[in-house]
Amino acid sequence: MAITFFVVIASQIRTLSTNPQPIYDVLPIYILFAIVSPLAGLLSSKIFKLSTTQSRAVAFSSSTRNSLVVLPLALALPAPDNQLVAVVIVTQTVVEILFELLYIKIIPKMIRGNDK
Repeated sequence: MAITFFVVIASQIRTLSTNPQPIYDVLPIYILFAIVSPLAGLLSSKIFKLSTTQSRAVAFSSSTRNSLVVLPLALALPAPDNQLVAVVIVTQTVVEILFELLYIKIIPKMIRGNDK
């Protein structure tokens, strides 16, 4: 999966380097989503009175998407829009992966409990 992701990123670097503005436009939205969504997952867990492990799973999974799944659809769009959409999707995935690394450390501290 890492190799595939690297190839996808490599295929979009040229488009990104020639026109980075769309990335600057969407990056704050992706970061805001990455911050707010685990909190929404935590709130949902409390509303439904889930266990600690279930709460952690909801907080983590509410924050992650598999955006690369739609990449083939983006690439099927007519040029030049296909490259723009592909770069935006790849950017979303990069932000998501970086935040997932943070979630691994933060969510267990954010959601503490006695059950395992």
